Amino acid sequence: MEEVDQHQSTTHSKPVDAAEASFEVYSWPVIKFDVPPHRTYHFYQQFRNTSNPNNFLKGVKWSPDGCCFLTSSEDNTLRAFTLPRNDSDDTPVVASSSASDEVTDSYAADIRVSEGESVYDYCWYPYMSSSDPTTCVFASTTRDHPIHLWDATSGQLRCTYRAYDAMDEITAAFSIAFNPYGTRIFAGYNKSVRLFDLHRPGRDFEQFSTLQGNKEGQSGIISAIAFSPTHTGMLAMGSYDQTTAIYREDNMELLYVLHGQGGGITHVQFSRDGNYLYTGGRKDPFILCWDIRNSVEIVYKLYRSTEQTNQRIFFDIEPSGRHLGTGGQDGLVHIYDLQTGQWTSSFQAASDTVNGFSFHPFLPMAASSSGERRFGIPDDCSDDFKLGGDENCASVWSFFYTSMTENSACVPFEELNGQAGHEQMQQDGE
Repeated sequence: MEEVDQHQSTTHSKPVDAAEASFEVYSWPVIKFDVPPHRTYHFYQQFRNTSNPNNFLKGVKWSPDGCCFLTSSEDNTLRAFTLPRNDSDDTPVVASSSASDEVTDSYAADIRVSEGESVYDYCWYPYMSSSDPTTCVFASTTRDHPIHLWDATSGQLRCTYRAYDAMDEITAAFSIAFNPYGTRIFAGYNKSVRLFDLHRPGRDFEQFSTLQGNKEGQSGIISAIAFSPTHTGMLAMGSYDQTTAIYREDNMELLYVLHGQGGGITHVQFSRDGNYLYTGGRKDPFILCWDIRNSVEIVYKLYRSTEQTNQRIFFDIEPSGRHLGTGGQDGLVHIYDLQTGQWTSSFQAASDTVNGFSFHPFLPMAASSSGERRFGIPDDCSDDFKLGGDENCASVWSFFYTSMTENSACVPFEELNGQAGHEQMQQDGE
């Protein structure tokens, strides 16, 4: 899976033209969060035509190359949806849709991976590229099963990574993540973490305890793992004991432990510059911001409506690193300015709990997932519990953004053509 750059630089032999210069100064689109986004694609029917009548989504994640996104649902199924593209260029095809008017899904999932038990966690290979099929893989961990590595183009199982307990029985990981170089899989267990070499599937692994001899460390299940995006060699691990700890990647040395979350940690994510860490907990209405250079105090708290749900509510940071988006029980996606910690805007993404939100890695788009378990449903109830199109659903959103070529006007993403997608974007003044 190691990628080797075979292209040699030729800038010394020919002048750089205007087109090449425009690529060099390209910057991230400046999304206009004060304008509600447009729902580009919508999916809900295929999540209801299952053997589980009480099926609901549990999360959504874009692939690193942005060509598709992956959903997890209560029917123990992972679905990959490829973003439609024009035949002539790489611009996503935009189809107008409304959750209230949709009678069918925008399109069907390209692959469906059925696991044997409930899916605990899943993640993409960090160097996944649709142009290189060998890198098109994602990993998943499920109850009472080993870690699976799946082929994202065929849906076939490539290999497994197995951990065994003291009774020589397979034990399942509760969280998984690839290291930034894509060479190892870090898997969280009860009071321990196991490291698997990606190129050596099977039962070979390194194991490290998260609880030190002096009882310092993390004493619960490791429920979330995130690596610093700046290749500093640090990773953060969240635990159901309501703590988050920072470790060194090379030897898993414990650096320090963060206390303050009101519930078991369900999600951790570094800022784009690697200086800040954001953590969220179960039934805790606040995402906490930590300065990992000075971990004594919480920098600020970001509110979201999660007080009454046991679900994991995932959040995400946009590619430019300026804003964070998170869902909640109110069906809203809230956007926060990470420089100030202040609320920026919100938009209605669903009528039930929005448990997943993921920004596209480079386009002004995002994906959301919603759903929750319904209790007290009569056995003779039909019509999929009479759920609306904006419940137990997944959506792709297109944001407005500012563009130098449009005189800094507010431009919807669907007006982009293949050439405009490569034009220079203008940053907001600070």
